[in-house]
Amino acid sequence: MIETLFDPYLVIAGTCLVGICVVAFALLRGWQGWLELKRNELERVNGQTGEIEGNATMGAARIEMADLKERIKKLEAIASGVEL
Repeated sequence: MIETLFDPYLVIAGTCLVGICVVAFALLRGWQGWLELKRNELERVNGQTGEIEGNATMGAARIEMADLKERIKKLEAIASGVEL
């Protein structure tokens, strides 16, 4: 009875099973961490304020602000009578 309990094949199979469980647990924890990271990124992007006109992203908002500043300069030049 004791001889079959410590059979080398049984010990190897048990060790492999424990190893597979440890690797699966580590991969599952990594996957959950990655999903949490992506959730946080989405919340940060969706929660940003400072958007201009609708759902403009930050890059588009900067371009739009630069365009508005250029228009203001042109209007000021026209108002003061300076030709561009």
